[in-house]
Amino acid sequence: QVQLQESGPGLVKPSQTLSLTCTVSGGSITTSYYAWSWIRQPPGKGLEWMGVINYEASTYYSPSLKSRASISRDTSKNQFSLQLNSVTPEDTAVYYCAYQVRIGAAFDYWGQGTQVTVSS
Repeated sequence: QVQLQESGPGLVKPSQTLSLTCTVSGGSITTSYYAWSWIRQPPGKGLEWMGVINYEASTYYSPSLKSRASISRDTSKNQFSLQLNSVTPEDTAVYYCAYQVRIGAAFDYWGQGTQVTVSS
């Protein structure tokens, strides 16, 4: 069973960069055709898919993020990471990482989520 765990700072100042890491166990991030996403949920709102990195390190992002997001991976640590630039208070949310057996499939496994607050 795949397990995911988010980590990173809980407080980020406006205009700075939010950086989160997802550590994966129970499966390799390079296994064909696995895909690894970042999803967030602002307070009082629904889930928002942010982007994905697949087993070949191809990345795809939500157009709503306007090129502020970047997803990368470290295969030696079996981790993938999110960077979100120029954050504002509207980026305050619970951030989740999640696994799909392939892009377009259901999100089978999720991390527990990590709260990130953007505030000065």
